[in-house]
Amino acid sequence: MTTDAGAQYPIVETTAGAVRGFRRGDSDVFLGIPYAEVPFGERRFLAPEPRARWSGVRDALEYGPTPQRKALAEVTAIPEPSIPGEDILSVNVFTPSARPADGSGLPVLVYIHGGGYVAGSPASPWYDGAAFNRDGVVLVVISYRLGFEGFGWLPDAPANRGILDWILALEWVRDNIGTFGGDPAQVTIAGQSAGGGAVMTLLTLPGARGLFSRVAALSPAPADITLAVAELATTTLAERLGIEGDRAGFASVPEAELLNAIGGGFSPLERPTAESLIAASRGMGGLITFGPVVDGDLVPAPIGESVRAGAGADIPLLIGSTRDEFSGLALGHRSLFDSWEPEELLRQLGLDAATAAAYVGSLNGDHAAEALGQYTTDLVFRRHTRAWADARRGPAPTWVYDFAWPSGIGGISGHCLDVPFVFDVLAHPHVATIAGADAPQSLADTVHGAYAAFIRDGLPGWQAYDEAGAVMVWDAQPHVETGTYDSAQVLVGS
Repeated sequence: MTTDAGAQYPIVETTAGAVRGFRRGDSDVFLGIPYAEVPFGERRFLAPEPRARWSGVRDALEYGPTPQRKALAEVTAIPEPSIPGEDILSVNVFTPSARPADGSGLPVLVYIHGGGYVAGSPASPWYDGAAFNRDGVVLVVISYRLGFEGFGWLPDAPANRGILDWILALEWVRDNIGTFGGDPAQVTIAGQSAGGGAVMTLLTLPGARGLFSRVAALSPAPADITLAVAELATTTLAERLGIEGDRAGFASVPEAELLNAIGGGFSPLERPTAESLIAASRGMGGLITFGPVVDGDLVPAPIGESVRAGAGADIPLLIGSTRDEFSGLALGHRSLFDSWEPEELLRQLGLDAATAAAYVGSLNGDHAAEALGQYTTDLVFRRHTRAWADARRGPAPTWVYDFAWPSGIGGISGHCLDVPFVFDVLAHPHVATIAGADAPQSLADTVHGAYAAFIRDGLPGWQAYDEAGAVMVWDAQPHVETGTYDSAQVLVGS
């Protein structure tokens, strides 16, 4: 690394050319470094190609264009800006300005954002690397194609283009992170929500072997879309657009028109009723429209099946969820369910009588709204965390956490609440909108410290998950206990 004379603008040589970043506090920051060619025009719907070499020094001073064109229904809890432009496949690198005196490389965290595989932005101010740099970790945040551009099935184009983007970005890290002070042999991949599903997918892929050494999955939401469902989605969309359902047909449709035809996001419920909330919860099981497709090639099997078969069993895993993920909608309309019996409500959701009774028996509360909220949370997120942790039996350990601290806004631990604690960005103004004004810095110190320790040493600081089911509960007073995922266990296999 060199620095422009008289200025704090570090310059790093990559395999495609030199980039100029900027120094900010104790970090050197490089934004919007392209790792692939522009995936539009003749390259639309094709596998990503490594970026061709440029001449001179390329400025990496601002975030690059984002694959997200519009935030998910404009209601994402995480601030994730959309930046226009077609050069959307890039990485943001945050690295400590000071390097080890012995010249050794620092451990690396590669982060994949969430957003249901159709939204999310690598330019979020919450995905800042200052805290990780302070603790001796290099952070890389990647972008990848979303929605149909990244995951729509086409008979004459590569499937799972978004996954191919992840893999190419990881290959970029392998080939370049050393010049930024990182160690390519110490790469942890992490992601939240769809990003958590992404890293679990990568954990099981033969095509991603050797590109990372540890995995951290925050509230992982898998897609595991079957080939038949993916093909039907393409056929239906092609009919709606009046085009042939192949690459040429979809390439003829401007991106904005394609996005409008797909729609997406969540329509707010006007004057919700108990029945409309039950219907919304019932639909959560099929929430993801576009995402990783089990194509039998790049993705040979669903995540759970692959984990049970031993895929990734030699790679340490840190995994967990927030306590209440998607419970807020039901709990926010608690009075609508005052006259409902919890078991009756769960039968309305499709559970048989025995499973409904077992599920109610696993809950701490006895109000129907609590049952509905926890069911939705377990269905979309927590049952996967429990099932995958139970299924991993191999040489590498698994650590499980349960982020249970209740927000000062709403009094629950909802989806995304843990993210600003992981990145230690509680001072960012937007955090107060989901955490309240008095989010405990001590908890952020603990949570962020556990992730930093896992990335550096492979040991987050509590006993690994085993038959006893030890789970780190991150609350005002963090502690280890068992049984926090019992309700989710009832739904495993459902």
